[in-house]
Amino acid sequence: MAEGQQSAGQSAPGAQTMAYGKDALQILDYWPAEARKAPLVLFVHGGGWKRGSKDNATGAEKVGHYHSLGYGFASINYRLVPDATVEQQAQDVADAVAFLRGKAGVLGFDPDRIVLMGHSAGAHLVALVGTDMHYFAKAGLKSDAVRGVIPLDGAAYDVPRQMAEGNRFMAGTYEQAFGTDPARQKALSPTFHAEPPNAPGFLILHVDRADGTAQSEELAAALRKAGTPVEIDALEGQGLRGHMQINRSMGDPDYPGTAIVDRWLKRLFGQ
Repeated sequence: MAEGQQSAGQSAPGAQTMAYGKDALQILDYWPAEARKAPLVLFVHGGGWKRGSKDNATGAEKVGHYHSLGYGFASINYRLVPDATVEQQAQDVADAVAFLRGKAGVLGFDPDRIVLMGHSAGAHLVALVGTDMHYFAKAGLKSDAVRGVIPLDGAAYDVPRQMAEGNRFMAGTYEQAFGTDPARQKALSPTFHAEPPNAPGFLILHVDRADGTAQSEELAAALRKAGTPVEIDALEGQGLRGHMQINRSMGDPDYPGTAIVDRWLKRLFGQ
């Protein structure tokens, strides 16, 4: 999953940087809302599981936009392949949620109104954490630790299918991340964890990419079959350019995806 080098959310003023673990990459930036007990949007960057950071892959629009809606915002780093495994990355996401929930009173947000959003590889990670509850359980969390999950243009929700049918250009990246063992690939596939318990709701967004579209539709169908509320929307934009745009432009009022997410968050958060 390619990730363009984009201006960072960190450039927005008012960020508090803090560590949620002992590794140098287990850090996050947090921007408080103006009001206490505000909802929180927690973002997980992409980069093919091996690159990217909160400093170059959050996108320039998200912090200011969600702040204008009265939400807090956070963006995390996580350990990267090959020094860490995808399993450890998913645990980092869950541990960051647990860390923030534990400090909600001090930081001033509502721990019961958190949404996970992720792009590209980050979309896979938030979907995995939102379906395979053992990551939350290991972090001391229950399935409702977040209100919902927003994966942005992921293409690895069914890892074996993606590795068999997906873009050959990315074959090495997928093999580095997921290896060659079919059992491990399946274990790291959100679609295969769609049976409950899951996070309470999903908003799956994708652009016009054959693999991203197929993977998003398959995940949505599996979640619906399992009784988990899910909404799926297709956005304009093709190929790699569209894949990058959905992340870069999310939060821009002129980008169609922004209004879709805003409506969903308003319904979920009640504000």
